[in-house]
Amino acid sequence: MSRLSALFLSLLLLLAPVGARAEVIATFYSHDFGDHFPHTFFTLKGTVEATGEVVDTNYGFTAKNVTPAILWGSVLGMIETKDAKYVAKSNAHFTYRLTQEQYDTLLAHVETWRNKPQKSYNLNKSNCVHFVMEAAELLGLKVNRQSKLFKKPKSFVLEVMSLNPELVLDPELHTPLTVEASNN
Repeated sequence: MSRLSALFLSLLLLLAPVGARAEVIATFYSHDFGDHFPHTFFTLKGTVEATGEVVDTNYGFTAKNVTPAILWGSVLGMIETKDAKYVAKSNAHFTYRLTQEQYDTLLAHVETWRNKPQKSYNLNKSNCVHFVMEAAELLGLKVNRQSKLFKKPKSFVLEVMSLNPELVLDPELHTPLTVEASNN
């Protein structure tokens, strides 16, 4: 093949349309304490490989009614999706590029928690941090099931990051770096 032909072929390849890579990214957040719940949650954004569906949603777990009753025992719990303003005012800690299987697993996790027998929210045993801990664990991340931080969402997510040093923040962008999913 002549140099001219090779150059022409290279140019054609560069100009050829490239299909967008289908992927969904999970981002794990915490929200500083206050009267807005949940205090930790994850978002799912991207394009589902299997269907081409574009997703942009989030999931957290909270008490259905936030009253002093949560201090004394189990109360009604629910999966909650927050608006973009809430997400924007929250702290993004790390992102994780999902395989199709991991995406499906996270959705199944959400449905499991959505369908738990009521009273499903318990500040000590089944709160937003427990929900996020299980999600991270399902992705193959190391978590501390004996953590003392189940009532401290931001500290817990930071603990998950310390157990998984590949989960770091990009200091230039102040946004999380993306970690490729691996099959553990």
